[in-house]
Amino acid sequence: MPRSVNVVAARARRKKILKAAKGFFGRRKNVWTVAKNAVEKAMVYSTRDRKVKKRDFRALWIQRINAATREHGISYSQFMGKLSKANIDLNRKVLADLAMNHPAAFKAILDKVA
Repeated sequence: MPRSVNVVAARARRKKILKAAKGFFGRRKNVWTVAKNAVEKAMVYSTRDRKVKKRDFRALWIQRINAATREHGISYSQFMGKLSKANIDLNRKVLADLAMNHPAAFKAILDKVA
């Protein structure tokens, strides 16, 4: 009696990995063992970089706020301290947006806390 193998499931599994490897360079896109490792590594990177993206954006917002506050003669840390004492609850994303796109509104906030 011939051996029973579940070819349908195996092919579907391989097809899923090779589909995820679409766009990769060289053997990484069409050789099963190489593609499997490449896709697994890509998933690790994507999981890690979802956290790194948040970190990078926060750093960017802080730099933008710092640049805007220094134009008015105050440092970022002093500004954030005065902001919390004045009970103004604006997050860094909003403050950075105001600093970049609405300098008059940012200046009004700065005058309010100073």
